[in-house]
Amino acid sequence: MQRLLVEFGMGTSLRRGDYTQAAVRGVKDALWHNSINLAELFGFEKTDMKIIVDVGVQQPDQVDVAEIMAVFPYGDADVRVHMGGLDAPRPEGTGNPTIMANVALTVGFDMERTDG
Repeated sequence: MQRLLVEFGMGTSLRRGDYTQAAVRGVKDALWHNSINLAELFGFEKTDMKIIVDVGVQQPDQVDVAEIMAVFPYGDADVRVHMGGLDAPRPEGTGNPTIMANVALTVGFDMERTDG
């Protein structure tokens, strides 16, 4: 895969303590920042996109990867969840912390065509 673009995003779950929600919001944040037509620039279909999704949260095992993959309408997404992000305690010290997820999307293509 030839990497062509990296986008960053941040998502939160303010009250629910939901790591998946924070991760999905981070992915959407990264995606919605730009509308870049990479596929068309290189003569590929959008379905040919290779997407590496790196998500950082404090409890990686609490992230539902299938929900993150469902955000992408096309392309081949590889979701990797890592230790990272931030859990910010509530000021009053009770309830769920505010969860912050950091996301990096790397987009590229297999530049060698296999269809001739």
